[in-house]
Amino acid sequence: MEIDSASISRCSAEHQKIYKDWFSVADSDGDGRLTGGDATNFFVMSNLSRPDLKQVWAIADSRRQGFLGFKEFITAMQLISMAQAGHTLSGDLLNSDVDYENLKPPVMDGLDVLLAKKKRPKSDPEMNGNPEVQTSSSSSWFTSSKSAKKVPLTAVTSIIDGLKKLYIQKLKPLEVTYQFNDFVSPLLTNSDFDAKPMVMLLGQYSTGKTTFIKHLLRSSYPGAHIGPEPTTDRFVVVMNGPDERSIPGNTVAVQADMPYSGLTNFGTAFLSKFECSQMPHPLLEHITFVDTPGVLSGEKQRTQRSYDFTGVTSWFASKCDLILLLFDPHKLDISDEFKRVISSLRGNDDKIRVVLNKADQVDTQQLMRVYGALMWSLGKVLNTPEVMRVYIGSFNDKPINRVTAGPIGTELFEKEQDDLLADLKDIPKKACDRRINEFVKRARAAKIHAFIISHLKKEMPAMMGKAKTQQKLIDNLEDVFAKVQREHHLPAGDFPYVESFRERLSGYNLDKFEKLKPKMIQTVDDMLGYDIPDLLKNFRNPYD
Repeated sequence: MEIDSASISRCSAEHQKIYKDWFSVADSDGDGRLTGGDATNFFVMSNLSRPDLKQVWAIADSRRQGFLGFKEFITAMQLISMAQAGHTLSGDLLNSDVDYENLKPPVMDGLDVLLAKKKRPKSDPEMNGNPEVQTSSSSSWFTSSKSAKKVPLTAVTSIIDGLKKLYIQKLKPLEVTYQFNDFVSPLLTNSDFDAKPMVMLLGQYSTGKTTFIKHLLRSSYPGAHIGPEPTTDRFVVVMNGPDERSIPGNTVAVQADMPYSGLTNFGTAFLSKFECSQMPHPLLEHITFVDTPGVLSGEKQRTQRSYDFTGVTSWFASKCDLILLLFDPHKLDISDEFKRVISSLRGNDDKIRVVLNKADQVDTQQLMRVYGALMWSLGKVLNTPEVMRVYIGSFNDKPINRVTAGPIGTELFEKEQDDLLADLKDIPKKACDRRINEFVKRARAAKIHAFIISHLKKEMPAMMGKAKTQQKLIDNLEDVFAKVQREHHLPAGDFPYVESFRERLSGYNLDKFEKLKPKMIQTVDDMLGYDIPDLLKNFRNPYD
């Protein structure tokens, strides 16, 4: 997870300067991104075999961005140097005991000639009557879709850039037309695509959520409070920053470089219970953590929270890459409110991991019974035939209590903790795949939303009885969903919750909705069927 940062920090200043010159030669576009074509032309000078170069790219581009930045380029050069020295290439090679300070740059045939050409002074482009054209930055893509100049997909430099482009040109018009942002999810911004992977921790109070984050960071973070009573009373986003500080929620929600603008929909009551905790940390360069308030009993939850707790957790769930549900061996009961919170995670089942924390507080015999009780409780809530994966351990800075755990329990906890940490370490590598997955899910949801909205519009009368018809449609929304599903052959599982959709629908005039525009639907279908597969094909490993 820390390969890129480690490779540049362990590289001597002299070698960094050499690699910087090499990178400027290899990067033909000068945009700080080495794409597959440029890498192929540059790496071939190493005289390594194609399978070796395929492995170099796979390790260096572990996050599947489809390009190499300067850090990844250094990683690739170090791998090539080690391969030339006879090492077998693997992901573990970078973490082995290699003397990076004295690891010489690889031998690249013909590179001296290219460097000499690069250093020759170039004539001023203005003198020749060909002024340089400044390419627009990625942020300019998030202007109005009507005014934005359409750039061909071949002009993008990574998978994420391509998704941004496809969103602006093909998906966003559909969302705006049928008010998808008001009903389901706010419109995406530049920061939503560029945000680091997020891990959210959910659980009842005193199950060890904050302690779990401290355990991973091996230090506390600004604003962290730990105690047997409900101490974390707010949503805290723990992310990387230049210094240690806490930023209030209202400030975080309006910052363009942070993906939290959608939280403004939950109002000031929530934003006053939301904050961002920043600190410099190597782990936070790759992952952002979301610490949440402990879920209380149902009645307390309804009377003491002044905001939609379930709605907020659902919003974060759609943005997160991993959701950890933490349980305590002494608090296995799942309250009505916690059940609603877990139900709100619907559609994100692949992200959920269950953690039985503080497991060393009970002996082996009790642990067996606790595990069975937890699986029984989860089976009633999750309502799936598959058995949920439960990680068992004690995630804190204290050593495992070997008296209660015993030799069998101690070995089990260590293996389980290693499995969970390995799952967490894979998150940055899978971040790009997760972005694609979420984008496709959003496109499907936007299509179904458009079908529902247009169907409601079609059912409204032209002249008389509009109010009566609207109320009848809202009351019989289940039948509307069933008709739309049959008419367009859509999967029932992709439709939104009837009750939440009905609640939002009651504030709108159905007669003002847009009619179905087949061309827009076809555009999204073409995007899913052709554009996204082409995008993935263009940015795969160049040596495949």
